Amino acid sequence: MLIVPPREIPASEITPPSAYLRRREFLAGAAGLGLGALLGPAAAAPLAGAKSPFSTNETPTPRADVTSYNNFYEFGGGKSDPAARAGSLTTSPWTVEIDGLVAKPAKYALEDLIRPSALEERVYRMRCVEGWSMVIPWIGVPLAAVLARAEPLGAAKYVAFESLVRPQEMPGQKGLLQLLPWPYVEGLRLDEALHPLTLLAVGLYGETLPNQNGAPLRLVVPWKYGFKGIKSIVRISLVETEPKTSWNLQNPREYGFYSNVNPRVDHPRWSQATERRIGEGGLFARRRPTLMFNGYADQVAGLYAGMDLGSYF
Repeated sequence: MLIVPPREIPASEITPPSAYLRRREFLAGAAGLGLGALLGPAAAAPLAGAKSPFSTNETPTPRADVTSYNNFYEFGGGKSDPAARAGSLTTSPWTVEIDGLVAKPAKYALEDLIRPSALEERVYRMRCVEGWSMVIPWIGVPLAAVLARAEPLGAAKYVAFESLVRPQEMPGQKGLLQLLPWPYVEGLRLDEALHPLTLLAVGLYGETLPNQNGAPLRLVVPWKYGFKGIKSIVRISLVETEPKTSWNLQNPREYGFYSNVNPRVDHPRWSQATERRIGEGGLFARRRPTLMFNGYADQVAGLYAGMDLGSYF
């Protein structure tokens, strides 16, 4: 498989040189406080988080592969399209609205929503529905901590997510490159959202989340297929009924709401019983058995006790 390295885009090409230089000076001072990493895409600022006991001991996938082989359809359908095109995305300032069935709906600036003191580094196995996998060292905060600030009401049963729509910066949202209706939408059952493994990520590999990986804020649910990891989130809503999700709307026969990694439930067009780890030899990498719930069964299987996972796929 051809892995195309990301195109390096100097920050000075994105912002005026004078603003860029002032921003670099500010980041240098703010990095020590853990603040600079949340301020936008002009540079990959250092980003630290406490080591999490939820991490796997597996060797992480090389950073070059993690940041160059991506699905992010707002920038096109090719795996190298996000790295080549996402430099156009402006991620500062960034606002996230939390609304719906909550006692305290609000719009948060990202730096107010994600407190640097709460950041954790979690090395998670990640599995894509197309049969490839990675091991990624994410940096973020548990989604449960963010939702707690809004105080979900008793009627809330699900969490709905909505991504950014900005076609002037996201070429996959306009013209012939469009593959999906926009905005991209996703959802979790509330108990899934509150599970301690569920993460809102703002970084990876010790630095600010690159644009092509979902900057500045994305969902990470390691026991589900990768398309559940909605990127560039702008809205989180607590709702009573199961929310619509982009891929389920596009093709409900192939993409269910739950989307749990399950080697016994095949995609209609291919087997999910094995996977190929990116960074281990391309097309010639040995295939490894897919693990139930992506290897997180001990932690999450209880969420689905009594459910027919062939029907609720």
